[in-house]
Amino acid sequence: MARTKHDLRSEATRRQLVTAARALFGARGYPGVSTEEIVRAAGVTRGALYHQFRDKADLFAAVAEEVEAEIAERIAADAAGAAADPVGALRSGARLFLDTCAEPEVERIILLDAPAVLGWEAWRHLAGRYGLGLVQIALQSAMDAGAIVPQPVVPLAHVLIGALNECALFVAGTEDPAAAREQCAAIFDRILRGITSDALHDRPPHGQRRRPPLRSR
Repeated sequence: MARTKHDLRSEATRRQLVTAARALFGARGYPGVSTEEIVRAAGVTRGALYHQFRDKADLFAAVAEEVEAEIAERIAADAAGAAADPVGALRSGARLFLDTCAEPEVERIILLDAPAVLGWEAWRHLAGRYGLGLVQIALQSAMDAGAIVPQPVVPLAHVLIGALNECALFVAGTEDPAAAREQCAAIFDRILRGITSDALHDRPPHGQRRRPPLRSR
């Protein structure tokens, strides 16, 4: 069905509101921005805002959705360049996610404000809707390639996404984010190494301890 002029105007108004609100929310945070400021920055009326969104929280939800979608697009593009190494794609994707979450706008909107404004469950659902599918695809590719021990993909993806989200929240709350980000990335690397096929082959049989290396005399 062809879109009418009214549809196009409505889409343009919505885009203006989301763009203006994103800049303001990213700079000052949700509590520090009024609807009056948003409509003034967008160049529209308050009536136009409430025609497009129920309230400020509904507008914030649209902003958060846009930011999450962009994060997923960046990670997917990065993973596409590492198709031959699915475990490497998971590793680099995790680091890219943590790096992206350190950007001031993303940190403010997604990590600091979204859990409070959207509610914890809605925030988890939003993060999972964009990130979970990417992780599942990467895990399945790694299992198909024999790089990761075969196991249920969906629960494993939830575990890894949960770990990354908690890492991002932890980094956002520390006094030294750069050091914390490196620590979390290293821990995630160890988690990935623990589920690879190589790690399974390196483990001693059940009930036996790994022999210490021989010392030279």
